[in-house]
Order: sequence, then structure tokens, then C-alpha cells
Amino acid sequence: MGQRLTQIATRTGDHGTTGLGDNTRVSKDHLRVHAMGDVDELNSDIGVLLCEPMPEDVRSLLVDIQHQLFNLGGELSIPGFELLKVDAVLALDAALERYNAQLPRLQEFILPAGTRAAAQAHVCRTVARRAERAVVALGHAETLKDTPQQFLNRLSDLMFVLARVLNRYRTDGSVGDDVYWKSQKLAQESTS
Repeated sequence: MGQRLTQIATRTGDHGTTGLGDNTRVSKDHLRVHAMGDVDELNSDIGVLLCEPMPEDVRSLLVDIQHQLFNLGGELSIPGFELLKVDAVLALDAALERYNAQLPRLQEFILPAGTRAAAQAHVCRTVARRAERAVVALGHAETLKDTPQQFLNRLSDLMFVLARVLNRYRTDGSVGDDVYWKSQKLAQESTS
């Protein structure tokens, strides 16, 4: 990881291959490249989320997560290398516990909606799930450590919780709420 990009358009990928961090070349549709791409997309989506108003502690947490996702991308780009540490998963566990404790218990399913920040957090949640699936698929084909999969699993849960936190956050001091699913079946059962 000592090399830094000095030239962006190298044209080395013009024939459908890309270079990994260990200087090997693989097809751009390789499982490892899919996983790296999904992690990169997730990091970019968190960057979009950070453009929205939010509590400073949530902002700081998301910036830390971006750095950990960069570590994860680096780890995925070098087969057999480890950059993402177990402490990163433990930090997500602690954040999950902290933010979930502030929320009312869910009584119904919620929609991925509400404030723009909450909706973007839900986008991040779904991309985290896709990245997790890509890492699982790669893990079936190659030996991987458990930490990347655990990190993405926890992160998708945390993004769900943060979406709920962001639906309650208002800069004017008022308090918002989740957008609840209106299940036809549940509506019928409650009137019966």
C-alpha cells in the first residue's frame, strides 16, 4: 500500500482487467472486484449522507466509519492482507447499543423514508447489505478473515438505527418520527 496514484488514466484496464494491491491482475468481474466496488459505493453513499444536517456525534461516527471502509477496501484489494481490525466491529457494536437505547421500541415495520438524511441512511443500509453479500460470495471462493463480513453486517444494522435517529433530528428543535408501513393485513386484523 506504499504506492500512491500519480496518474489516474493508466489505460491498463482497457481490456477488462484491473490491478490488485499485490500487483496481480484480475478480471473486472472478479468476485473480489465486486466486493471492492460495493464497499467503495457504500463509502461514497455515506459521503452523500454527510452533506445533510445531523447531530455532530453522528457526523463524527460516520467519518470514522468512512475511514474503516477505506481500510476494508484496502484489505480486499490485497489478498491475504489485514487492515480492518476487530476493534472496528466492537466500535460499531457500541454505537449500535448507544443509539438504539435512545429510540422508542418499534411497534411496526418502517419504510425507508422520512427526512432526506434518514432516507440516505437507508440507502447506505441497503448498499452495506449488498457489500456484505459480495464479501460472503468472495469468502466462498477464497479464504477471508471474519472481520470484513462482521463489520458490514453490523454497519447495515447501525445504518438502520441511524436512519431512525436522523428521522427524529430537527434543526428547529422539534422531534420527528419514523414513517410506518401501513399493512393491509394488520389494518384488517385490528378492525376485526
